[in-house]
Amino acid sequence: MADCSTLDDDEPLEGADRDAPIPPEVLEAVRTLIRWAGDDPDREGLFETPRRVARAYQEYFKGYREDPRQHLARTFEEVGGYDEVVLLRDIPFQSHCEHHMAPIIGKIHIAYLPRHKVVGISKLARVALGYARRLQVQERLTAEIADAIHEGLNPRGVAVVVEASHACMSARGVLTPGVIMTTSRMMGVFRDDERSREEVLKLMGFA
Repeated sequence: MADCSTLDDDEPLEGADRDAPIPPEVLEAVRTLIRWAGDDPDREGLFETPRRVARAYQEYFKGYREDPRQHLARTFEEVGGYDEVVLLRDIPFQSHCEHHMAPIIGKIHIAYLPRHKVVGISKLARVALGYARRLQVQERLTAEIADAIHEGLNPRGVAVVVEASHACMSARGVLTPGVIMTTSRMMGVFRDDERSREEVLKLMGFA
């Protein structure tokens, strides 16, 4: 099995992102960090690392180059009278903590109760990942996803639950691997009606 040291092009960027020139100051910033960490950026194993890190950052934070709400622009009204909960569970995501730039890895559950229209389910995942691919705190990520769906679809209710582990806790600081943080945002009937809230949480697997 090849490791990353044997790969010259290990970044899955495409098109303009892959071909865009990297500013020299970005490469030098990574070289400076390598020196500060105690290693030599000119040695063979690290010589291409600044370029790889820059390309990786383009991928990690590509959410800044899109408006996630645009994925909700195309909706459908012909749903055969369906007016029950629409739920997408276990959307895997990776984000980065804005305090330490350490990975946040977990899953997102999204539910909404349609009023007049629905959206393709892949669009819910695209909205979630668009916000995840930015420097984040989990609480804001949860709120941004819920607010976008509420604004874009005008449903009777929105429920978003995010579960994630944070490397800023597991790999540094308090050193507590295995800890999961859970955040939620309930809007509309899921906030106002206890039975509706219990139902959607049960569908998500929390009851």
